[in-house]
Amino acid sequence: MRQGWESEAANWAWFARKPGYDDAHENINRPALVELLPAPGRRTLDFACGEGRLTRLLRSMGHAVVGVDASPSMVRLAAAHEDAAGAVQADGCRLPFDDATFDLVVAYMCLHDFDNMPQAVAEIGRVLEPSGRLCLAIPHPVNSAGSFASKDGDAQFVISGSYMASTRTRDTVERGGVRLTFHSEHRPLEAYARALESAGLLIEALREAVPDDEVVARHPTDKRWQRIPLFLHMRVIKPA
Repeated sequence: MRQGWESEAANWAWFARKPGYDDAHENINRPALVELLPAPGRRTLDFACGEGRLTRLLRSMGHAVVGVDASPSMVRLAAAHEDAAGAVQADGCRLPFDDATFDLVVAYMCLHDFDNMPQAVAEIGRVLEPSGRLCLAIPHPVNSAGSFASKDGDAQFVISGSYMASTRTRDTVERGGVRLTFHSEHRPLEAYARALESAGLLIEALREAVPDDEVVARHPTDKRWQRIPLFLHMRVIKPA
């Protein structure tokens, strides 16, 4: 999956930076994340930062933040942005930071893109200080396990194959003539919970993010996503 995202870096930056192209991020996902974020503290890590949009957002909110990503092209794109925040290239499963370096790690829409997700979570736990927090977001495992039969508000949702089985996925979207392929893996919720458990991290808050009525009024086809959650957000703590 890492190579898949490296190959999509330019398309992803174009998609992520174009206003109105990633409506789910702007209208549903980002607000859910901001609601759970702790106040800025000592040091924040934007884990798997991609082209840097969340690193820039966190800095604008007062966080002393650095981003890290395994993709050389993503890191170059982050560094070349006119409002660039710091970013380093490194394997998320072997972070180049000492133990207890950060009091906050944000893993926004990335853990489902890791070939070795449990090791990535273990590394996050290692670099978190005691009482530090992880805020994570992933596609909701129910969402990634199936699809709606149509875009109607009352359309039937069908699980494709097995919810419990981990399955590699490739989803392609097109905006403005640019095609972007998401390289990910569906995993059941238990897989993420076990990874957090093994890393010694405790779930403090959980949200199942869906569009609100105002978003649905602007995008009526999103009404179906008020019945099946699009995203899952957690705030996790490393016990003292």
